[in-house]
Amino acid sequence: MADFLAENNQCGQNVLRLVARGNAIIAELLRLSEFIPPVFRLETQQDKLKYGDIIFDFTYFRQAEYFDNKIETRAELQDLDEEFQENHLDILKRFFQAFASVHKYVTDLNRFLEDLEEGIYIQQTLESVLLNEDGKQLLCESLYLYGVMLLIIDTRIEGTIRERILVSYYRYSAQKAAAGDSNIDDVCKLLRSTGFSNSPMAKRPPNYPESYLNRIPINGEFINMVIGRLRSDDLYNQISAYPLPEHRSTALATQASMLYIILFFEPDILHNQQPR
Repeated sequence: MADFLAENNQCGQNVLRLVARGNAIIAELLRLSEFIPPVFRLETQQDKLKYGDIIFDFTYFRQAEYFDNKIETRAELQDLDEEFQENHLDILKRFFQAFASVHKYVTDLNRFLEDLEEGIYIQQTLESVLLNEDGKQLLCESLYLYGVMLLIIDTRIEGTIRERILVSYYRYSAQKAAAGDSNIDDVCKLLRSTGFSNSPMAKRPPNYPESYLNRIPINGEFINMVIGRLRSDDLYNQISAYPLPEHRSTALATQASMLYIILFFEPDILHNQQPR
């Protein structure tokens, strides 16, 4: 195969851009997680009393007319709602753009895999790309980065807070957009609360994080082949730098961390198959 990352190799360039975008999305999510407006936590009784009637989780979508009417019929709530919108719309837009970029990332990854399967990239298949050193690194990283995005979101921007941010964005921005202009429905389905909490006393939700990472299906053959490469190959040629047998775990630590995340995409292997 010619140089996989050559400028005229559309397949290599597309997956390279996808992985670069994935790293940028993770950086933005980490930045935003440090700037969550405290009011969305509704932690204090004062915040609950003041903002409880204008900040909603996804229950809003089941009774939107009721909640909107409640605000519209009370002048003090209208004023508070308008003030809240003015103060927070910019950060809400930034959060939504970050969340939407995660959905677009996995959509583009699935489209890339479909194009590869349908022969859009001449003389290149999933198998041939995984035989290329750069190709297998990038394909493994593309899936790993998506898993990292979702786990960062759930551990650093708790589910109820995400829902409140998304509902507020919808009320102040997306609701006013023309139908079809926003993919907020798809973003909400992907990032709805999982029930996970960082609280020391909280119980882990059933089938977590497997069910969360599989909300948008990804080609099963691709996942299995990536897992196979991570289990059997020295993906980053590290063993030559760590020749002693006792150093092998150090040599393969990077891809071991990738495998840890990627196995959540294939629960059957994770729960039912024996180590080989």
